[in-house]
Order: sequence, then C-alpha cells, then structure tokens
Amino acid sequence: MLTYLSIDNLALIEHAEVEFGPGFNVVTGETGAGKSVLLGAVLLLLGGRADRNAIRAGAERCEICGIFQLPPDAAAEVAIPLAEADIPFDPETGELQLRRILTRETGRCHINGTAVPARLLQTIGELVIDVHTANEHQSLTDRGKQLEILDRFANSAPLRAECARICAAIRQLQSELEEFEKNMPSPAEAEYLASMTAEIDRVAPQPGEDTELAARHTLAAHAREAVENAARIAGLLADAEDSVSDRIAETYRLLQELAQLDQNRSADFLERCSLISEMVRELARDVADFGGSAELDEAAFQELEQRLGDLYTLKRRYGQTLEQVIEEGHRAADRLAAFHRSRERRQEFTDQLAARQEELRTAAGDLTRCRQQAADAFARAIEAKLQHLGFPGGRLTAELTAVEPGPNGADRLELLFSANPGEPPLPLRKIASSGELSRLMLACKTVLSDADRIPVAIFDEIDVNIGGETAVQVGRELKALGRRRQLLAISHLAQVAANGDRHFRVEKTARDDGRTVTGITPLTPDGRRTELARMLGGGTAAMAHAATLLEP
Repeated sequence: MLTYLSIDNLALIEHAEVEFGPGFNVVTGETGAGKSVLLGAVLLLLGGRADRNAIRAGAERCEICGIFQLPPDAAAEVAIPLAEADIPFDPETGELQLRRILTRETGRCHINGTAVPARLLQTIGELVIDVHTANEHQSLTDRGKQLEILDRFANSAPLRAECARICAAIRQLQSELEEFEKNMPSPAEAEYLASMTAEIDRVAPQPGEDTELAARHTLAAHAREAVENAARIAGLLADAEDSVSDRIAETYRLLQELAQLDQNRSADFLERCSLISEMVRELARDVADFGGSAELDEAAFQELEQRLGDLYTLKRRYGQTLEQVIEEGHRAADRLAAFHRSRERRQEFTDQLAARQEELRTAAGDLTRCRQQAADAFARAIEAKLQHLGFPGGRLTAELTAVEPGPNGADRLELLFSANPGEPPLPLRKIASSGELSRLMLACKTVLSDADRIPVAIFDEIDVNIGGETAVQVGRELKALGRRRQLLAISHLAQVAANGDRHFRVEKTARDDGRTVTGITPLTPDGRRTELARMLGGGTAAMAHAATLLEP
C-alpha cells in the first residue's frame, strides 16, 4: 500500500505530507480546492507526462515522494524489472520509494534512491497503483475496453500476449517479404545483369591492369625512338670510344699511381672508383635490355591495343576504375543469383507465414475458449454487484462473436445491458447513461479486484452522476473493495465519503502575504462530521444527517 506521500511546490500545494492507511481512504474538498492536484501528484510519481507550468509560481523545482509497503505477490513482480535495472530492492521487506523531481529545465526520477529513466518509473508505477480517472467509465462503450476487462477477469492476458507475439512475427515476415520483393530484379534487369556479368567474366580484368598496360602501350608506340636512345646511352656509358667506362678506367690507373705515394689514403679511393665502374657497367646493360624490350612486333602491339580497348569499354559501362568494375560484377552476380533463387525464397516465406498463421489460429482458439468459459461467470458477477448499485433487476450479457484472428485474438465482445426488468439487453454504447456507466464501471472494478494483484487503486470521482440510496450502496461497495486492497478515492458525495476508513480534506486558504496555498488534512471524527455536513449543504439538519451517515 501507499503509506506516505509528500508534495512540494506543485500548483497551489507549497508543502503537504499525507500518511495513508490500509482500506478505504477518501479525499474530499470544495470544488477547485486542489483535489485534482493530489491526483496529478500521484500520476507524476508514476512517471506520467510532466508539465513544467505545474511548478508553483516562484519556486524553482517541484518534488513528489511516495513510500510503498508492498505485499509479497506485488513485491515479487516489482523485483523483476528492478533487478534487471540493478536497482536495490528487498522483496522480503517490500519497501519501495518513488521520487520525482521537476525543474524549469529538466526532471529526474528515482527508485529507492537510484536515478532511473521515467519509463522505468512508469513500468513500476503500473505494477503498484491502478488509477481510474474521472469519466473513465465512458470507455466502457468501447468494445476493445470491454474485451480487455473480460481478459483481466479470465486471467487470459498470457494467451492474449501470445496472439500479439505471433502477430508481430507475422508482420515481421511480411515486412521481410516486401523488402525482398522490392530488391528483387525484374526479368528485364536480370537479362541485363546476365549480359553484364558475362562481359566482365569474358574480359576478366585484374586490379591496376589498365595502368600497367597503358604504360606499355605508350612505350611501344614510341619504340623506335626508345631503341635509338637506349643504344646511344649504352654507347656513351660503355660501348663507344672514349666512353664513361673508358674514362673511369683511366681514372683508376691514375689512382693506382697515386697509391704508390700514399697507400693508406689511396686504398679508399681505389675501392670507390671500382664501385663506380661496376655501377656504370650495370646501368649500360639495363639500358640496353630496356631498348630490347621496347620493340614489339605488329601482332603483339595489336593484341595490346585490343586488351586496352576491352578494359576501357568495361570502365565506360560499369565503373570509373577497374576496381569499381570488378565490384559491380560481384554485385551483379549476387543479384542474379538471388533472382535465380527467388522462387525457392518465396516458397520459404510462404511456408513460414503459413506456419505462423496456423500458430495464430491455435493460440486464438485457446484464447476464445478461455473467454467463452469466463464470459457467463463475468456477466453474472457484474449483475450481482449491480443489484446493490441501484439496478435490482439489471441484466448484463457478454456476447462474443468471431472475427479474423489478430493481436487480440479472434473475438469481438459486446456487452449488452438492461437496466430494467422486462427490457431486452442492448449494447452499452446505445443505451447506457453516464450515471449507469459509472455504476457499471464500479461493478467491473469490484469484480476485477480479486483478479488484479495491483495493491493500490485510486478512483477519481467514480461516484459522478449518482446520488441518493445508490450513493450509499456505492460507498459500501468501495468500503468492501478496500478490504481486499488499499483504496484512495476522491469523492464529492457525503454518502460515499462516510464509508471511508480514513478521511482527508483538501482545503484552499489565502495567507497574509497574499499567496494561496492548498493543504491536505486528516480529519478527526468531529472533523469528518463537519465535512460531511458541508458536503450535504450545511446547517443543523445536515449535521444531523452527517452524524447518521457516520453511525456504524
């Protein structure tokens, strides 16, 4: 249960601390006093959307803190996501603290003193508090909401989740199939790809081959000039009269004569001159070889030109470089292979989709049987509650019809209601008034209280549009609901508030400094009588009526 709630600087609340107890906790107050602010604080504590305009004027931050004492089953559920997020929590004690801080620029969330994202706060909040806001009863006219309520009663949520899981897998397969078809070549494109790969395979280009052949072609095109220049260079180096080799040989002879005068120093000179002579001879041989290789016969030259032409054609058609041509060839081969395998791949998708559809039909069938088994018991349980809520002859029928299997199973539910004996039941969306829907919603919540394991429920004006003896019965039902879980209810009816195990008054006052503040006060027995009398209109008769309502 929620044992403690503190609120700082939220709207008109400057500071408030409330200690709730087990059972039925009721909150009342004048219209506009700030009861909705109290509900807003709880919603913020549960990770709800933050409106920074709600921070009290003149304050820099707003803070809400709640302390819970969870029963074992709720503590076990909460422990799972907290353990995954590495948040300290002891299921044995069941103590849980939630805190939400808002500033003008940002916000922070904490669970048991550890900073967490708002989404985790929301996840935990959904496990500990069930909030029913004003006018939620209107959702009873929605057939999807009706089906959700029946599933909660039937404990069929796991079966429904299985249907949703299978449908998600089917959508994923369909998405993959669409993507496959979108990327699959058309027959015309496949024909082009086959021609492209055949041409590239025929030429079989190698990376950098065009650069190498272009250099050879340039040389071959100027072969005569290259041969003549190579011959002249070789002659100057070694073959001609008075060549470089001859000059170096004369130089070596003179160095030998010098060595006779100074043998120590001249030895180095002789060694270096010998190295130069060897280098000149090697250079002359290499130049001569170069001249010999530059000269090509006509057939070899034509073959070289043909090869270069083929490579340039590939680059013109498929890429700026041979590397790009080769890469495009690989990509085309892959797409062509995929085209040839497309029939088998489509069959795989078809088989997988058929298997998933069969899984969905099986799961939806299990869910339908579970709902059918629970539908009549659900309607009878609601009818029993309605007998005490102003419908002594009220009838409710849960009518299931088959639909195409989907995430919610293969059923559509229509709740048919008759408020008066002898009248045929008709769909809620066609006949039920706002007051009738309020009482129907309360009956549903009461019936579902045993199916739910959420330890705290908050009702915001569940008693709207009712009064008189019905209001007394609503109060008794809320008190009975409070015996099974902690209940916090914001009410405007004295008949309902009188059934509370604890009573809190929200009051707005103006201070001497001109500021308005809202406070939350637990009421004593005398304070409760006074508050109930105010809700009844005030005066001596109202005080007497309030005392009567408070009698055991």
